[in-house]
Amino acid sequence: MRQTGILMPVSSLPSRTGIGELGEAAFRWIDMMQKSGVGIWQILPLNPVGYGNSPYQPYSSYAGDELYISLDELCKEGLLEQQPEAFRENARRVDYDAVRAFKLPYLKRAWQTFREKGLDETEEFRSFADQEWVRDYSVFRALKTSNGGACWNDWRRADKNWVEEPRKLTQEERGEAAFQTFLQYVFFRQWMQVKQAANDRGIRVMGDVPFYVGLDSADVWGGKDNFLLDTDGRPVFIAGVPPDYFSETGQRWGNPIYDWDHMKKEGYRFWLERIGYSGKLFDIVRIDHFRAFDTYWKIPATCPTAVEGDWIEAPGYEVLDLLTKELPDVELVAEDLGELRPEVLTLKDHYHLKGMKILVFSIDVSGKYARDINGDRENMIFYTGTHDNDTVMEWYGKLSCASRRKVRRFLRKAGCGNGSVKDRLLAYTLKSRAQYAIVPMQDILGLGAEGHMNSPGTVGPPNWEWHLPSFEKAQQELGKYRKLLAYRR
Repeated sequence: MRQTGILMPVSSLPSRTGIGELGEAAFRWIDMMQKSGVGIWQILPLNPVGYGNSPYQPYSSYAGDELYISLDELCKEGLLEQQPEAFRENARRVDYDAVRAFKLPYLKRAWQTFREKGLDETEEFRSFADQEWVRDYSVFRALKTSNGGACWNDWRRADKNWVEEPRKLTQEERGEAAFQTFLQYVFFRQWMQVKQAANDRGIRVMGDVPFYVGLDSADVWGGKDNFLLDTDGRPVFIAGVPPDYFSETGQRWGNPIYDWDHMKKEGYRFWLERIGYSGKLFDIVRIDHFRAFDTYWKIPATCPTAVEGDWIEAPGYEVLDLLTKELPDVELVAEDLGELRPEVLTLKDHYHLKGMKILVFSIDVSGKYARDINGDRENMIFYTGTHDNDTVMEWYGKLSCASRRKVRRFLRKAGCGNGSVKDRLLAYTLKSRAQYAIVPMQDILGLGAEGHMNSPGTVGPPNWEWHLPSFEKAQQELGKYRKLLAYRR
């Protein structure tokens, strides 16, 4: 079935606390999508943001960031006495540190009430807490706090090797670990309520699973043998991509490289459990940097850029054979952008996975006439853009006058000649043959550079900070495109 989707990060939803939450605004957003005929809500990773506030460098590939917990929902449950005051209401950027500092006292108060009511002794809570990933993550966060917030490979040796040789936690560490367990329990419950609301309205959620995990994470600390690390827990090789259209020196991500030989001996348990859990959280699982299942760029950790490195073959068929066999109900889609060797597409097509096409990378204006160089296929996802590139109007604004004329002529010949340029670009995307056509919310709103979400190869502000101050304009624009968005259902 052909469907329309909107890419809208949870962090960007309007709220009273400066960052999107799993509360009233999320449910209102779902209602708005349903009324507009949208069938897919795509989000960015929900994991606890790490270095540079990037959701692609998280402290865990299982846990959710407590920033997204709705304080108002905690109030409704009786875990907070009164509705929290507004903080950075109507903000246009997310100030992660400020929001975290504001929310923490409320979350601790809710945890205290939770214990006073004896809810930490319920079977539901204990069952959740007994999961291996919950236990490891909670201890990881507790030890990270007791080590001054440092990356785990700079911790005291006993803490660095706690998983292999557990020591008895101090009373303070046990308290922090219990608090972190509570946060994950609340996050999971709130998220599943949001997901259920979307599903009840005929909307599927597409989650984003990065191929790699963050170095400073419970995944690496708790599973060192899965990665190529030295005896101090430091990466010998790191991940990234060589120079491309995003960066002349490539992208040096810094994520540790997998030890595929060890993973094979373990029956690729790491991947099976990780994707299996993601399949509980999301209806569709988008694998970011899918090409690394075919070949991955292996950079010596001593290199300051991503220019030096080697392409190494990965056991993609072995891993995907296992995933598709053991997790038949999980719909996987592949982020297959960038310069790829043909084998990547062969791998993707072998499992009938949908790949991606980006409008701003597909319209070529170098010739006499503009043309779509990537064709139009059914088994793919067509985007105007993603979180990593210019908004569609930012892209159009950077074109020369002559190139803009070529684009307008191209759209007219494609049967999309009515309305503003934004209207026509969206119409071209949404009317394609692709099974899924997805538009970032910034493009629905017609934003320029102010809507740019992330610039690959850079770290820190303003990356990941775009925030919708209110739903007023969003509701107007969605109403404008209702017929077009519902065209595919």
